[in-house]
Amino acid sequence: MSGHSKWANIKHKKGKADAERGKIFTKIGREIAIAVRDGGPDPNVNGKLRDVIAKAKSNNMPNENIKRSIAKAAGEGGNVNYEEIQYEGYAPGGVAVIVSTVTDNRNRTASDIRHIFDKNGGSLGTNGCVSYMFDKVGLIVIERQPGMDEDEFMMAALDAGAADVESSEDSFEVTTAVEDFSKVRENLEAAGYAFLSADLTMIPQTQNEVTDPAVIEKIQKMLDMLDDHDDVQDVYHNAILPEEEDE
Repeated sequence: MSGHSKWANIKHKKGKADAERGKIFTKIGREIAIAVRDGGPDPNVNGKLRDVIAKAKSNNMPNENIKRSIAKAAGEGGNVNYEEIQYEGYAPGGVAVIVSTVTDNRNRTASDIRHIFDKNGGSLGTNGCVSYMFDKVGLIVIERQPGMDEDEFMMAALDAGAADVESSEDSFEVTTAVEDFSKVRENLEAAGYAFLSADLTMIPQTQNEVTDPAVIEKIQKMLDMLDDHDDVQDVYHNAILPEEEDE
């Protein structure tokens, strides 16, 4: 992930435990299992699987691991009944939080997520209680190589179907409509650009700046606990936290 991504504080950064490759690969493996279940094991005809494979590669997941995950999902491991479930609620300070999970036991996961919200002074709400404050988009972060022409890249991205392109010192951030994400990613990949990340994400329409140190500490602890949960794939929020501003 790009440390200077404009939205780095929206998709909450992983802590040390969650930065371990094995844990990241396990989470991506679950996404592969769902993609294979929904569209089959052939990425040539399964666009969702192609997208997950691209995500796996951007996280340096070895090809052998990817192939093994696909084979497991298509074979005897395919009988694991994973579900994608989204939870919504508020952290302290009125911060909106969306938690994306993949689970084989919805009762366990629901209980655990509720416990994390409650334990840290948050409140778990019903579906739709905060998601209306976020826009779902495709976000592709491209590594900025030495000598790379900014205007040329922006034109290439827009020609590929991107909705917007923003630049920073070390990367370009390409946003797309959800339905255009696969096409734009594949076009940029074919053009030889190196991805730092490529995924669907949730971007808040407005942000909530938090300044009270005690509230910040509670929010951070809650986000860290969510990130460390095995069933949690992604955590999005609309807070501006001081320790994340300079990342």
